Amino acid sequence: MDIRQLQYFVQAARLNSFTRAAESLFITQPTISKMIRNLEEELDADLFYREGKSIRLTDAGEILLAKAQNIVESFANLSSELDGLRKLQRGHIRIGLPPMVGASFFPAVIGEFHRRYPDVTIRLHEDGAKKVADDVEAGLLDIGAVVLPADTAKFHCFTFVEEKLELLVPSGHRLAAAQSVALRELEAEEFVLFREDFALHDRIITECVKAGFQPNVVYESSQWDLISRMVEAGMGIALLPETICRDIDRTRTSVISLSDPVIPWQLGMIWRRDRYLSFAAREWIAFAMKVLGELYLPPDKSDKMK
Repeated sequence: MDIRQLQYFVQAARLNSFTRAAESLFITQPTISKMIRNLEEELDADLFYREGKSIRLTDAGEILLAKAQNIVESFANLSSELDGLRKLQRGHIRIGLPPMVGASFFPAVIGEFHRRYPDVTIRLHEDGAKKVADDVEAGLLDIGAVVLPADTAKFHCFTFVEEKLELLVPSGHRLAAAQSVALRELEAEEFVLFREDFALHDRIITECVKAGFQPNVVYESSQWDLISRMVEAGMGIALLPETICRDIDRTRTSVISLSDPVIPWQLGMIWRRDRYLSFAAREWIAFAMKVLGELYLPPDKSDKMK
């Protein structure tokens, strides 16, 4: 038994005619007759009394009609709702964003997406990049913005920001007038870092160890603006991405290029390779790739994403 058999049966019962039912369904009369005959054989019951060109339901047909009407109507509603999803008339997306990433890169993207698809809801979850990646892997989030590299065996990924970290020191610091500073020159400094659940925490410590020292971390925070204010107040130094540093008050804080090594900062969006994505989530990814690529990537790399 399939849905077409039930659709043909219900229409024939409504019109009391195979011919009129066939015409309303834009099929031939032999086709509908054969489909209903197959249904009767499958159920081992006659569904219609056939009296010349007219038909009427048997008692078995009456029982089936009561059930089939609900099934056909439910299928029509399902098709309509799925069509609505395909046309993005509705939908729901769960996106994970680290705080500084969300505030710096996503308001304009989310706003434009909402204007295009007002009935698609977006629930944002703010957390460190490591927690965002864990939640995408666990299926708690559909999509997440993370600091790269990501585990490409588990995730699809596209890069939308490629920058480097810069050094923040308070005005009056011994390095405040420097044009460039090597990482190893910071061995004696006190560091203000992001918390352990932020990818930059481990990245900075790892690079310091490679440079020959263990950084002296005196404060940790989840907020980049608080970190910059701590530096401004002389509580330590910090390493922050270029995008964040552009908003720093340069009258109280010096922003210095970091060299030997340059520490890259790449952002990407990830989603699971082996998990179904809704129509809305797929559209968000395509939309975000286009908009973020145009805004933040060099022209040559942005063109490759299209």
